[in-house]
Amino acid sequence: MFESIFGAAVADSTITPVRLIISMAAALGFGLIISLVYMKTHETKTPSVGFALTLVILPAVVTVIILLIGNSVARAFSLAGAFQIIRFRSAPGNPKDIAYVLFSMAVGLCCGMGFLLYGAIATAILCGVMLVLEQAKFGCTKSALQLLKITVPESLDYQNAFESVLQKYTTTYKRIKVKTADMGSLYELQYRVTTKADADEKEFIDALRCRNGNLNISLVIDASQSDF
Repeated sequence: MFESIFGAAVADSTITPVRLIISMAAALGFGLIISLVYMKTHETKTPSVGFALTLVILPAVVTVIILLIGNSVARAFSLAGAFQIIRFRSAPGNPKDIAYVLFSMAVGLCCGMGFLLYGAIATAILCGVMLVLEQAKFGCTKSALQLLKITVPESLDYQNAFESVLQKYTTTYKRIKVKTADMGSLYELQYRVTTKADADEKEFIDALRCRNGNLNISLVIDASQSDF
């Protein structure tokens, strides 16, 4: 059942123009679909253009490599040595990006070996799964962490000044840092908070301003771990 559309051509490692064109066309088509799904499911909705283009080209590149290697062990070692020369200097991606790279390579392997139907099935299933998980917000928390910064005068007892306000407008809060500012005449408090779903941010900040003498207050929405 698991037979290549190229039949004996795979066994004797023969590369024909027709085989190359069909394989690369299929790989580019599958890569385009994968890239579109990647852009659709990207968490920031502003994905890297370079990475999106790479996902289109990568299956075709892997396809050509598989066609060149065929059943030749010598070619495989030669290509492995050639790729050792390449040094990738781009920043490592997140696990989701790496999954898309492996996905694209697997589809390229299918196309290079002539199993276009299996490549199409894998593309359809995995892209469908990624779209469903994105729509379901799988793995996302209902309320994102926020970073609250409050500037207070040195005369204020900040340890108890904001407890009632935080209890009213947040589900969780924790003071994570205290530092001096303005030559020691002010303090900056940093809290890790999760505001309630029905909380009015303006009312929340106004309530804090009444306690800190109308000094600076900032609330970072969807703060990342590097912000804390």
